[in-house]
Amino acid sequence: MVSIFAPQFYTKIGACRHGEKCSRKHTRPSHSHTIILTNLYRPQDLGNQLDEAKKKDQEFENFYKDIFVESSLIGQVEDLVVCENENDHLNGNVYVKFAKEEDALRARDNFSSRWYNGRPVYCELSPVSHFKDAICRQHETKSCERGGMCNFMHSKAVPRDLQRQLILSQRKFRS
Repeated sequence: MVSIFAPQFYTKIGACRHGEKCSRKHTRPSHSHTIILTNLYRPQDLGNQLDEAKKKDQEFENFYKDIFVESSLIGQVEDLVVCENENDHLNGNVYVKFAKEEDALRARDNFSSRWYNGRPVYCELSPVSHFKDAICRQHETKSCERGGMCNFMHSKAVPRDLQRQLILSQRKFRS
């Protein structure tokens, strides 16, 4: 049962905690609607004060806008998830789901040759097709007992106004 479960889990989450050392075969997809930008989001350590928390929120919103806009220039973005887990295989991962597979392929090729915030971007197609299955429901209700080491995605919250604004601007751009 474990040998069946592990690849299914990789397919659901798109990352494995064992990385390249894993004994299971994790087949990377040759086509997908979703890309993963591995460990791309790295918030700066700005301290713990309230004023610094506002700066962190603004930094994240700027990051989210950057990725959404750059992705939507390639194709229609259906969803974008930024992981805030603390474990190495999920920390800072960004998942972008496109309406069309060919847009995800173009995005992978485009982003793989770029740099962001002084670091190379590592992008590949992801097997994740339904974020609902990959996101930790307990994290959404602030009740995850595994904390930042959970193996399900801890999706960083995005202000609804920002999401709405980006989706509306994407619709305008595409029409």
